[in-house]
Amino acid sequence: MDRMFRTLAFWTGIFAVMFYAGDMMEATLISLAQTAFFLAIGFLKLSERMYIYIFFSYLTVFMIGFTYYTSFILQPGFGH
Repeated sequence: MDRMFRTLAFWTGIFAVMFYAGDMMEATLISLAQTAFFLAIGFLKLSERMYIYIFFSYLTVFMIGFTYYTSFILQPGFGH
């Protein structure tokens, strides 16, 4: 399970590079923070149950943040 978190760190790192190439600094910083989080968790050698709890917590926080952003901050059709 720890290897899965390192795989997630790899892919969020790839997204960070692509966001940087697209000059999207906020998304780059968020992706870099996720990369650091996943990489740090990936080397802790926790139990599989703890990895599942951490991933569930991550998904919960992501969905709350995404829902807040799309409901209250995002203005569709108004450009950047």
